[in-house]
Amino acid sequence: MRTLRVDAHQHFWIYNADDYDWIADDMQGLRRDFLPSDLAPVLEASAIDGCVAVQARSSLAETTWLLDLADQFPFILGVVGWVDLCSARVADDLAALAARKKLVGLRHIVQAEPDDHFLLRPDFCRGIAALEPYGLGYDILIYPRHLPVAVEFARRFPRQRFVLDHLAKPLIKAGELGDWARDLRALAALDNVWCKLSGMVTEADWHAWSPAQLTPYIDVALEAFGADRLMIGSDWPVCTLAADYASAMAVVIDDTRRLSESERDRVLGLNAQQFWRLEAP
Repeated sequence: MRTLRVDAHQHFWIYNADDYDWIADDMQGLRRDFLPSDLAPVLEASAIDGCVAVQARSSLAETTWLLDLADQFPFILGVVGWVDLCSARVADDLAALAARKKLVGLRHIVQAEPDDHFLLRPDFCRGIAALEPYGLGYDILIYPRHLPVAVEFARRFPRQRFVLDHLAKPLIKAGELGDWARDLRALAALDNVWCKLSGMVTEADWHAWSPAQLTPYIDVALEAFGADRLMIGSDWPVCTLAADYASAMAVVIDDTRRLSESERDRVLGLNAQQFWRLEAP
């Protein structure tokens, strides 16, 4: 029987300019609604069985909306939502949301914070400490310059499961590997940290990228994390700035043909299923 194929990172939204002000003028194609009815046919066409919906704005209302969508659409296997982890109310917010079966993790948009050491703030760390009793994962969304801070952060919480989004957004368009590769390996040395092979096409030249340009970054991730702690993600619909869904996923699907069948199954679905404790649709 074929192992479950899981897209570990995608988004839904009902667009309005105020809530999605990060969608800049050069991202006009994202200035519309993206809903499960849009994603379902492309998942089926790419033989992907289910997905994990990830928050795109810092809102409890959005998290509840995503969980409602997951209840309606079985292919949404889990939701990575948002709560204010710096709030004194974090325990109450978590208790209310954790009752929802498909809440599997949380994320904060750390890459947008002006403080490069945000991950180490005492109030934020207090919020992270509150996740473990609920069995929730945490998505680390950062840029390469934040990787050394992320190492210290993840080391403080050895029993908390972390997953790095988009390989920390390496500077693929510029072809830079050195410092990023060194710091990624340092983070990967912590066995409570996993990594998503996602978001690569939009860190490359949107109009002139090729799979060969992305292979060196996948090579570093495979060397650092191994096939046991990597998972595929589309970053749909953001990926559509540079590639359609099938092409964005093919970057990893095709590259992993060099792995053993069991290793490939892990990257293409089993790791996500285990990390988030997902149930098959």
